[in-house]
Parts: sequence; structure tokens; C-alpha cells
Amino acid sequence: MESADGGRGRDGGGQRRSPLDVIMSQIRRKRPSTSDRKPALGRFLSRTSERTGIPEDGGEWEGREQREHGSGAAEVEQDAGWGRVCVFLQRLGKKADSSSLSLAHCDLTATDLLELATLLHFLPRLEEVDVSWNELIGGCLDALTSHLHHVGGIRALRLCSCRLNAGDITALGEALGCVPLLEILDLSWNGSVGGGVGGLQGLLGKLRPPLREIHLVACQLTAADAAALGGALSALPRLSVLDVSCNPQLSQEVDGSVGGFGELAASLSHAASLTTLRLQACGLTTGCLHDLGGSLRCLPAVRQLDLSCNKGLSGGLDLLTPHLAHLTHLESLHLHLCCLTHTDLEALIQALPSLTALAELDVSSNEEAGGVVHPLVSALPLTQMKRLPLNSCSLTEASFTALALAVPFLRSVDVSWCKVVGGRLPLLLDALQPSVVLELRLSSCELTTDDLRHLAVASGRGRLSSLRVLDLSYNGSAGDAGWSALFAAGGLGSLEDLDLSLRPSTSASCSAWLPALLGALPRLPALTRLAAQRWALGPRERRQLSNCVRKRDVLLQWDPDVGDAAAAAASSCESTNQESPEE
Repeated sequence: MESADGGRGRDGGGQRRSPLDVIMSQIRRKRPSTSDRKPALGRFLSRTSERTGIPEDGGEWEGREQREHGSGAAEVEQDAGWGRVCVFLQRLGKKADSSSLSLAHCDLTATDLLELATLLHFLPRLEEVDVSWNELIGGCLDALTSHLHHVGGIRALRLCSCRLNAGDITALGEALGCVPLLEILDLSWNGSVGGGVGGLQGLLGKLRPPLREIHLVACQLTAADAAALGGALSALPRLSVLDVSCNPQLSQEVDGSVGGFGELAASLSHAASLTTLRLQACGLTTGCLHDLGGSLRCLPAVRQLDLSCNKGLSGGLDLLTPHLAHLTHLESLHLHLCCLTHTDLEALIQALPSLTALAELDVSSNEEAGGVVHPLVSALPLTQMKRLPLNSCSLTEASFTALALAVPFLRSVDVSWCKVVGGRLPLLLDALQPSVVLELRLSSCELTTDDLRHLAVASGRGRLSSLRVLDLSYNGSAGDAGWSALFAAGGLGSLEDLDLSLRPSTSASCSAWLPALLGALPRLPALTRLAAQRWALGPRERRQLSNCVRKRDVLLQWDPDVGDAAAAAASSCESTNQESPEE
């Protein structure tokens, strides 16, 4: 019987042993002596501590458990907070990014700004904040700035066109101490920033040394603001970009002197790291050029200098050009729409040989420039030139021929509003290099049908294979055959922007060449914008073109058809009485 067998001795010779006895005896032989064994709990804690690092001491275990519980709770809270951030951004049509917060053009309200502020502490790695072009947040910026201490690592802060007032600028100035790493500050297009009482002067005094860029475009800055800005430059040793464009009162005279702008120009000597200086449309006069020229010798790092749209410079450019030689690294010089005289242009041409790094010169919209193209081109370092726009420069046949010498090196060719181009386009096309030119602008050039045919031939031969922008607007003089030939030729696979618009006062039918355009669109995979304003289309043609570009997600700019609008209005009225069939 099994009960009897179980009561017999363990080592009972020939007695039969059960399987359980065999297993237990093996375990006993392998087990160490009692003195070498730890208690069961000790063994468990020892193994646990070896595998997971948990100490055997109970107090330490409890402390570690509490800490890990707290850490886990923090992680759960952080995850929940990140979820709130994602939901907030998704509601605005944006994607979440832990390092960049871009909410420009989102129609943010004061409530949205407050909600955004409460989410900042869930974004500890945030480096860029852009809430530009949200005009409804003006007057309540302190709701955001009071939480900036949660994101002390911000390096770029953009607040363009937010209708900021003096209180907003003051609140921002008080919060700058919380973002000591700030490198880029953009307050452009906020008219209340300047004016002497807009808070800008107090803000400038709180800028930190790491700041590299200041953008104050169209802020209604005055001479007093210019003086305050000049006083702040000495505390910004790393400043590389200063943009105060579109502030026409910046250089206004005070008590018969240049005033604040003179102080700003003199203070530029403290900004040795400056690489970009933009003074476009600042009401500069010849006296300003004298002040500015004296500081250029202290700015050896400048690469971009923009003095455009300052008509008061006319006749005084020779006060500046002798100092340009100090800008040994200058790559871009903008002087368009400055009413430059022939004397101004001669002074510029004399200075060009010393600008050995120059790659971009813009003297467009200066009529006198059309008469000096040949000496201008001869003085330029052509092999490194990328842009030489001569639109609206009254080019002559001789100057157009001289321009062809520079075209092979240019990435952008712009001769818009030059009537001499019409009938002579082959001269320009023969000089183009297919692997170099990226933009070709021929707006309002009175192009002929033959010009478009020549353009089609060049395109078919691959001379426009790298072209990204093609502007043929305001050339209604070209016939249907020319447009059809251009679109049928192919060779525009890299084109991103195409403008075929007519003048606002004109209109014409495109029925003859629309099939060629529709056939060409599949061969334009990079196209993102097609402008065809003032071209008349029938209802069926409009549907064809609209459907074709909608499938490609191409921005189509055209004029609404009056007949279609009237029909749509009538159909809407009828739909109130009967159900419309599904289209």
C-alpha cells in the first residue's frame, strides 16, 4: 500500500522509493548548510537587489518606492500636459513640436493666448516661438510674457503684426530677464512700438548680450528711437542683423540736424559683428550717407547693405561710395528706387572693383541705370554674380546687348518693364545657362508671338530645365500660337511659379491655347502657383482647369467669372424651393 511505503525509511535498501522522495533527496544534497543560508526574505531581497538595484534595507526600499512613485506621477503629468499641447495645436491646424512653436496667421484671440501661456511649462525644451500676424492678441501680451520663465531656453521670439501697444512692449521688456539666451527678436509691423512713448526705449535697455538679430520693420520709429537704439548697440557685441526698414521718420531732422539717425550711425562702430544692415525706406538723405560712411570702416563683417527706396539719396551717393572699399566681404548691395543720377551711378561704378565678394547688385527702378549697363557690367566680378535685376531701368538696345555678357552667370534674370526686350528675346535666351538660371522675369516686355516661339524652342532644348520662376505677365501682345507653342514644348519640369496674367484693364480669351496648358500641367510636377488673371474662360473650361489644378494642390489665381457668379446666385435662390441634383 502507498501509505505503508510512505512510512518506511528513506534509505531502505531494496525498498521501493516514490518519485517525490527521489526529487526531495536531490534537493537536500544540493542545499548548503544552515549556517551558509540566508533567511528566505533575505534571499529574496538579495536576488532582487542584485537584479534591480533595490537595497535590502526596508527603510531604503520604502524611500526609493516613494521617490519612484513621485517620478512616475511627474511623468504621467508631463505626458498629460503634452497631450493638452497637441490638442491645442491640432485645433489650430498645427503640428506639435517640442522645440518650435509656430502659430503665425492662426487668428489667435486673447483667450487662446492665455491657454497657450498655461501650456508653456509642458514645453521645457522650447527654443522658437512665433505668434506673428495675430492682431487680436494686442493689448494682452502680458498673459504670455508672465509665463516665459517656464521656457528660459527660448532663442527666437517673433511677434510681427500683433497690434502691440506700449503696455505690451513694457511687459515684454520686464520678461526678457527670463529668457537670457534670446538671439532673435522680431517686433516688425507693430506701429505702436515707436514714437518715443511706445516702450521701445525701455525694452532696448534690457536686451542681453547673446542677441544676434533685431527686426523693427514698419514700427513708426522716430529720431528719438534711433538714438535709443544706437545707445543699446554697445551692449550687444554679437549683433549681426539690424533691420529698421520702412520707418520714414527714423532720419527726420531735429533742430536742423540729422538728430537721432546720426547717433545711430555713429554707434554702429560698436557693432563690429554686424553682417546685415537694412535701412530700406527710412527717409535717408545725403547727410545720412555722410554719417553712415564714417562708420563703415568699423564694419568689416557686413555682407548685406540695403539702402533701397530712399529717394533723398539722389545726387549724393558719392558721399558713401569711397567708404565701400572697407566692406571687403560685401556680397549684396541694394539701391533700387533711389532716383540715382548719372553721377551717382558713375561713383558706384568706380567703387565696384574694390567689392571683390559682390554677388548681388540691385539698381533696378532707376531710369538712368539703363544708360550705364556696359561700364556697370565691366566693373562687376561677373563669375560670382548671381543677381543683377535691371527691371524698370529704361534699357536701350545697346544696354540690352551689354546685359547679355552677364546673363550666363546669373541665377535670376529680371528685365521686366523694359519694352526693348520685345522682338529681341533670342539674344537673352542664347546667353542663358540651363544649370544656372532659376528665375526669368519678363513682365510687361511687349513680347511677340515669335518671342514665345523662341522661348518654346529654348525650353524644348533643355535651356530652362532648372527654371523655378517664370513671369510672363502683362504680355497681351503675344498671340495664341506663341502660348500654345510654349506649353507644348515641355522642358519646364522644375517650374514652381508661373504667371501669365494680363494687365488689369485688359481681357482676352485663352480658349485657343488652354488645351496645350492642360496637357502641359502633368509635366510640371513641381508647380505650386499658377496665375492667369484677366484671361476669359467658358464655364466648361473653368471646370477643366480648376479640376486639373485641384488634384495637384496648385494655387490658382484667376478672376471670378461674373456669369458663373450670377448663375450660382440664381441656383442658390432656386434651391430654397426644390432640391438641387447632385453634381
